Amino acid sequence: MCCWPLLLLWGLLPRVAAGVSGRTYPHRTLLDSEGKYWLDWSQRGSQIAFRLQVRTAGYVGFGFSPTGAMASADIVVGGVAHGRPYLQDYFTNANRELKKDTQQDYRLEYAMENSTHTIIEFTRELHTCDINDKSITDSTVRVIWAYHHEDAGEAGPKYHDSNRGTKSLRLLNPEKTSVLSAALQYFDLVNQDVPIPNKDTTYWCQMFKIPVFQEKHHVIKVEPVIQRGHESLVHHILLYQCSSNFNDSVLESGHECYHPNMPDAFLTCETVIFAWAIGGEGFSYPPHVGLSLGTPLDPHYVLLEVHYDNPTYEEGLIDNSGLRLFYTMDIRKYDAGVIEAGLWVSLFHTIPPGMPEFQSEGHCTLECLEEALEAEKPSGIHVFAVLLHAHLAGRGIRLRHFRKGKEMKLLAYDDDFDFNFQEFQYLKEEQTILPGDNLITECRYNTKDRAEMTWGGLSTRSEMCLSYLLYYPRINLTRCASIPDIMEQLQFIGVKEIYRPVTTWPFIIKSPKQYKNLSFMDAMNKFKWTKKEGLSFNKLVLSLPVNVRCSKTDNAEWSIQGMTALPPDIERPYKAEPLVCESAPL
Repeated sequence: MCCWPLLLLWGLLPRVAAGVSGRTYPHRTLLDSEGKYWLDWSQRGSQIAFRLQVRTAGYVGFGFSPTGAMASADIVVGGVAHGRPYLQDYFTNANRELKKDTQQDYRLEYAMENSTHTIIEFTRELHTCDINDKSITDSTVRVIWAYHHEDAGEAGPKYHDSNRGTKSLRLLNPEKTSVLSAALQYFDLVNQDVPIPNKDTTYWCQMFKIPVFQEKHHVIKVEPVIQRGHESLVHHILLYQCSSNFNDSVLESGHECYHPNMPDAFLTCETVIFAWAIGGEGFSYPPHVGLSLGTPLDPHYVLLEVHYDNPTYEEGLIDNSGLRLFYTMDIRKYDAGVIEAGLWVSLFHTIPPGMPEFQSEGHCTLECLEEALEAEKPSGIHVFAVLLHAHLAGRGIRLRHFRKGKEMKLLAYDDDFDFNFQEFQYLKEEQTILPGDNLITECRYNTKDRAEMTWGGLSTRSEMCLSYLLYYPRINLTRCASIPDIMEQLQFIGVKEIYRPVTTWPFIIKSPKQYKNLSFMDAMNKFKWTKKEGLSFNKLVLSLPVNVRCSKTDNAEWSIQGMTALPPDIERPYKAEPLVCESAPL
C-alpha cells in the first residue's frame, strides 16, 4: 500500500476530546498482526458506527478499497493533535493520488489520546450517494488501515512505513441476540502439532470422529480455537461432514488437502457444515435450532480443513488450531440441516482463459425441491444462514430464489467475493423455501491472467460455484445441483464425435482431425479462445440443458435426475434495484 500524502485540516473543534464514549459495538476484530490496531463497529439503522483503538499518538487512517490496495479507495483520517481532535474524508483515484472529498460524509463522535493510544469514534451513512465513497452492503468489504507515531502537520503526514494493511470483513452481519450459558459443555476438533511448511499457502486436512453420545444432543455454537501467536497464520477453517462407513484408521494422520496422495476417505467429505475465516467470529445457531448429534442420521466423521498463510516463509512453525463445538442436552425445537446447491463439482464446469468476466450458474431445480419437500416437509423449510463458495477466480456470487416463475428476494449475495474470507451469512429474516420453488447460484469469474481453461474441481486453481444453505427442519436432501451438458459445450469448439464406449477419463475425441485422440480437456485448451469467442461460449452455456443431482443423506438420489431444460425467462445476470439518490447534502 502506498503512502498517505494528505494535508489535514483541523477545523474548529474543541481542545478537549470530542463527545462522550459509552456506545456499544457488538463486533470487534484485530486488523494487524501485532495487536496494535483494533476495530469495533455497529450498524445503526441506515448508518454504521466505527471505533478505532490504535497504539499510536499520531494519525490514524482507515478506509475501504475495491481490491485492498490504495487505488480508488474511500479513506478517513483522524486523531488528536495538541488537544484538538480531527477527522477528514478523503479518496484516491486510480493512480493512488489522495484528494480531499468535497462531500464530507464522516461524522466525528468521540476522540481521545493518551501517551500510548489514540481512540476515535465516527459514523457515516451506509449509502452516502457520493461517487467517491464506497457503499457498505452485505457484500465483503476490504478495509484498509494505516497509522504513524506522529500527527500530520501543515506539510502533511510522514510516511507510515510498514504500519498499514488490509483485511476483508463482512460489516453488516446481524447481531446475535441470544445469550449462551457460560457452563456449556464443548469438545474440540483441533490439529495436533501440524508442521507448517515454509511456503506461502498450505491446506491441511485432518479427519475427526465426533464423540459418541448415548442420546441426542444439539450443537448450538461453534467458534475458532486459534493457537496464541498464530492469529495471522490461520487464514480460514472449513468443517465437512464425511461418510459414516469408516473405521477409526482414517483418523491416524492428517495430510495436505488436494494433494495427489491425499487419502481416499477425504474425498467423501463434501458437505460444509461450518466455515470460519480470519476476521470472522464464532457462529451461534438461532435459539430454536441446533445441529443434531447422537442419532444415526448425524455426522460420525468430519474433516477439518485449515488454510495456513505464511507469506514470509517462516520455518519451524507448529500449529494446534481448530474449532470448538458447544453442545447441550436441552434439545431445541428443530434440527438444522445443510443443503449444497449450485454447480455440481465436475470437469464439465468450464471457464475459458483471458476472460475479465464470465458467468456460471448452478440450478437447484423446481422438480428436485418439489419431490423432496412434498415427501419430507410440504409446508417448506426455513433458511437462516448461507455460505457462498467459489475459488480463486471467483469475483461475485448471488443465490437467487424463484417461486412459480417470479423472482423472490435474494437469499444471499456477495458482489465482492474474497476466497480468503468465507463465513456463513446470517439472513436478516428467515426465508421459506416451498415445494416447487427453484434456486440459482450465480457466480462471476475473472480469468484474465490465465492462459488455459479453468475447470470445476477441488483444487483452489480449479473452480466451484456453490451455496450452502443452513435451514430447519432437517430433511433428507443434502445436494441440489446441476451441470451443463458437455457434448454441446464441445460442439462449440467444433468437436463432432467422441470414442464410445467411454473407457478412459477424461474421455477422448474421435473427430474432427485437429482434435483426434485428444482428451476433451486438451481439445478445449487447443481451441483459440478470444474474448469474443468466450462471450459467445458463455451465452451458449447459460442456455444449455443441465444434468441434475438431487441427493439424499446416504448419497442415494431422489428419482429426479438426468437432463433438464432450464426455465426460458430467467433474467441474466441478476439486476439489483438501483440506489435512488436525492440531491447531495451540503
